[in-house]
Order: sequence, then structure tokens, then C-alpha cells
Amino acid sequence: MDTMRDRFISTTTRLLDEDPRLALVLAEISRDGFDAAQRRHPDRVINVGIREQLLIGAGGGIALTGLRPIMHTFASFLVERPFEQVKLDFGHQGTGGVLVSAGASYDWPAGGFTHMSPGDVALLDTLDGWTVHVPGHPDEAENLLRKAVRGDDRVYVRLSNQSNAAPRPVTGAGFLTLREGRGGVVIAVGPMLDNVLAATEGLDVSVLYATTVRPFDAAALRAAAGAQRAADVVIVEPYLAGTSTTRATEALAEVPHRVLDLGVARRELRRYGTIDEHLTAHGLDPAGLRDRIRSFLAH
Repeated sequence: MDTMRDRFISTTTRLLDEDPRLALVLAEISRDGFDAAQRRHPDRVINVGIREQLLIGAGGGIALTGLRPIMHTFASFLVERPFEQVKLDFGHQGTGGVLVSAGASYDWPAGGFTHMSPGDVALLDTLDGWTVHVPGHPDEAENLLRKAVRGDDRVYVRLSNQSNAAPRPVTGAGFLTLREGRGGVVIAVGPMLDNVLAATEGLDVSVLYATTVRPFDAAALRAAAGAQRAADVVIVEPYLAGTSTTRATEALAEVPHRVLDLGVARRELRRYGTIDEHLTAHGLDPAGLRDRIRSFLAH
């Protein structure tokens, strides 16, 4: 199976051929994958080099001409390093574009903390008007990317090496209900789904699958919690723990509830290891999730 990043490259290459409104801005990352596209569309495939602030600034300028820019690099260099440009060149100017990341929270542990971005979605949450997609499979990444490029709004598509075994029929319009139960609600975000399904096997809980996390599907959460006099909600996110807790609390403002936020901890892991070792260290492997979810629901 190809990776989400592979699928992004192949899909975007086709989209550039199909839609003259699209432009791609790179900052070295994935440059080789777009060699053919750059030869065919030298005016719409631009590599600015290792200049991430320029990456976003150029994308914002392209948007002002009426084109639809797609900007791509590692998440830490796409959201965190040029955050001021994201805030001003898109939000303040009222322009639209598509940010597509690679690297996720710890896709390349050997690259160290400079190449990790567990706080990217939380950082974008400080800005208004961003749609955030977190696909859990390459097929979902393609579907959500195709949806993103058709609009005129501001969209972040967060890609990762971690992937679920099978795609789900996601449309970019809310959460999917995969299991129904009476003992709590567990929201699995993107590539966390397989681990959540394994962790909750045999538990009397509802499982919601979220690949579009902003806007947050408050209606789906309220519906899942509706049969419970008091709602116990667990959110399992592949980035900073607690990123969506406020959204869940707002959705359940009129319902007694508790929320357990599970995700990447704030502490920095300096023995970088592998992706699986990071999942285990943060308690996001099936065994770690099951222990914490069962303990929470038992109390």
C-alpha cells in the first residue's frame, strides 16, 4: 500500500493537469516526486527552497491572483515555523489555500524534535476559519484533498505515515458512527482508529471516527451521548492531548459529562526510537489505550 504522502504526490500531479486554477508551492520536501509536474507546469509548480516563511508568503500572494495554492512540507515547517505568515497572509488577508503536511507528530523520530509537530492543530485552533482534515488512510487522504482543492476556504490536510488497515467512506462532513454502546463515547481521530477499535473490543461504548476535526461535529457527539444521563467521553487524537477537549465540552454544555483526553503528551521524548515506540510511550498503543479507557469508565 502506498503512503498518504505518496498518494498526495500522485493525486496532486493529476489535479494540476486537470485544473488550471491550482498551483503547488514546495520547500524542497517531496520535490523529486513532483519533477514531472514541474516540467509540465513550470509556472504553477514552484520550489522556494528551504524558506518556509517564503513558502507561505508565496502561497498567499498566489491566492491573491485568483489561483488556489497548495503548500506542502513537514508539519513543523508548514504550521509552526511560518505561523505568522499563516496568520497574516491567509487569515488577515482573507485569502484561501490548502496546507498539506507530512511528518505528523513523530513520523521521522531520527530527525529529532525539529521534525516533530504534535502541536500543529492546537496552534491552528488559535486562528479563525480553518478546516482541518486528519485522514487515517491514503484513500481518505485523496478524497479529502480533492474536496479541499475545490473550495476557496482555508484548509489544513494533516498526513501521517501511521495508517489504518482499511479506508472508511469519509466525505469531510462530520464523524462516522462505527459502534454504538451505552457506557461511554470514544472519538478516534484519523490514524488512531485501528488502535481504538482494538482497545475497545468488547466494551459497551460508542465509537465515532473523525477525519474532519474542524469544524468539530458537535451534533454527532451529542447524538452519541444522548441516551446517557451523564456522558463519559474519550478523545483519542494523534497530536497534542487535549486539543479537542474544549470543543467536546462546548458540545455537551447542557449535559453532565466527563472528558478524558488522550494524545501526545507535552513532555519531549529525547530517545527517539520508532513510531511504534512513541505510540507506546504516550500510551496510544492498543494496550495502553485499553487500560486508560477502562480505568476512566470504571470511575
